[in-house]
Amino acid sequence: MADPGVTGRRQRHEQWMRRALEVAVTGPDTHPADDAAVEDVPVGAVLYGPDGTELAIGRNERELTGDPTAHAEVLALRRAAERSGRWRLDGCTLVVTLEPCTMCAGAIALARVSTVVFGAWEPKTGAVGSLWDVLRDRRLTHRPEVYAGVLEAESAALLRAFFR
Repeated sequence: MADPGVTGRRQRHEQWMRRALEVAVTGPDTHPADDAAVEDVPVGAVLYGPDGTELAIGRNERELTGDPTAHAEVLALRRAAERSGRWRLDGCTLVVTLEPCTMCAGAIALARVSTVVFGAWEPKTGAVGSLWDVLRDRRLTHRPEVYAGVLEAESAALLRAFFR
């Protein structure tokens, strides 16, 4: 018999990943998808508070803003910190459609995010198990829980369609 806690967590992660996939396609409400946003790789991130409320969202905006650090995860972290008035995001869960890179993994660790849920693996630049495993490096003082491959097929399909 399946553990109800695990089943409930899996369902919550899948629900939250569906929201991140929606963000990857449509972008944040504050920046409607325009031509430049459409050119960005469709990665979506949603940061949830300890009580499960949505705190902030981010979609890649490098092309839109000309900012090389405008990855979905970084934008969601910045927006959540601004909204909450604190840089420590302990107790929060970051859900992202693609495995974070080294920059994003570093920002996640420094923000003290408690849990990371991601969809598709990124074998070329992934830093949460593929190429590197920054978030589970024992030398760090903060290591979030990581749940990988949540709605992986849907996340990967979105990226494949973009790169066609």
